[in-house]
Amino acid sequence: MRTIVVDCLTVQSEADFWSEYVKSAQPDGSGYFGRNLDAFWDALNGGPGCPGECELRFINTGHVQAFRSGHFLEALRDIASRSSIVKVTFD
Repeated sequence: MRTIVVDCLTVQSEADFWSEYVKSAQPDGSGYFGRNLDAFWDALNGGPGCPGECELRFINTGHVQAFRSGHFLEALRDIASRSSIVKVTFD
């Protein structure tokens, strides 16, 4: 299984986060990927923006914790835990 690493070290906003995801994962249908939490759910379950069967590792996520007072990263983790296609980890 291939591993895709998304480095969040320079991510300063949610828009940056989604841009880094698309740049790193180079998913099929990236032009249709909505760059939001609902679209991430769809992508991890085969919709637009799906990186395919892989392990998706988000690294250097410490400061992403500040987005939406921690709720953004919490939502990402929740979505990832229910993915049927992609294994997702956050470091």
